[in-house]
Amino acid sequence: MSVRIITDSACDLTKEQADRLHITFLPLKTILGEEEFLDGITLTHREFFEKLIESDCMPTTSQIPPHEYEAVFKEVKDAGDTAVVITLSSKLSGTCQSAHIALDGYEDCIHIVDSENVCIGEQILVLYACRLRDAGMSAAEIADVLEWRKKDVRVIALLDTLEYLKRGGRISGAAALAGSLLSIKPVIAVTDGEVNVLGKARGSKNGSNMLREETAKCGGIDFTLPYTLAYSGLDDSLLQKYIADSESLWKYYVDELPISTIGSTIGTHVGPGAIAVAFFAQNVKQAQ
Repeated sequence: MSVRIITDSACDLTKEQADRLHITFLPLKTILGEEEFLDGITLTHREFFEKLIESDCMPTTSQIPPHEYEAVFKEVKDAGDTAVVITLSSKLSGTCQSAHIALDGYEDCIHIVDSENVCIGEQILVLYACRLRDAGMSAAEIADVLEWRKKDVRVIALLDTLEYLKRGGRISGAAALAGSLLSIKPVIAVTDGEVNVLGKARGSKNGSNMLREETAKCGGIDFTLPYTLAYSGLDDSLLQKYIADSESLWKYYVDELPISTIGSTIGTHVGPGAIAVAFFAQNVKQAQ
C-alpha cells in the first residue's frame, strides 16, 4: 500500500515536475475564444501567455468536475492505496467542492486538504506533502500536518498591470486607466483563501521595495521548508531584478532560489509581468 499525492494544475507545477515527484496531476480547463485547453497538458505556461498577449478576448477557466476526481479515487481504492488531495482555495474555485462531492464511498482512503491558496502558495504545500510522504507518514498524518501548517504559508505578489483585472471585471475601466497613467503596481497577497490588495506602489522599483518589505514583515522565511518564486509571461527580467535587490533575504541561507512560471489559472487574472514569492513564515513553531 502506498500514499499518493493528488493536486490540480492551479498549483503551477508543470506536468513533468509532477511526474518526477510522483504526483497525480489533474488539469483545470482554460477556454480561449472557441478553443479549450487542459492547463499544463495541452497548453504550457508559455503558450498561454503567447495566446493571451495576442488575443482580444478574456480567457476563462473551469473547475475540475467531480467525475474526474471520482475516477482517480477509484484507482486509489482499487490499488489498496491511500491519498492526500490538495486543492486550490475553495474561496477561489469550485474544484475543492468537486473533490468533496466525489469523496462519497472513498472516505476510508482519501483525505482532502483545502490549501486555502493558489499558484505557488498551493505548490509549496504540495511539495511539503511529498516530503512528508517520502519520510514515511500516512495519508491521514500528512493531511493533519498540512491542515496545521497551511496557515503559515505566505504568498505575496507584485502585478505589472491592472489590465487583466479590468478585463475580468475585478476593477473598473476607470480604475485601470488611472492605474496605467500613474504606473500603479498593486501588491497582493492570499489571506484566508482570498486575494487581497496589500498596497499600491508607483512604478516597478517602488513595487519591488514594497514586495520585499511585506516579505520581511512575516518574520522571515523558513528555509527548512519548501519555498519558491514565480513570474508570469514570457520574460523573467523583473523577477531577476527583484532577486538581486532582495539579496539580503536569501544571501546567507541558500545558494540558489527555485523559480516557477505562473500558468493560466492565475495568469488569466494577473496577466504578464507579475512576480511572486511563496514561503512558510519563520515566526511559527517548527513542524516535523
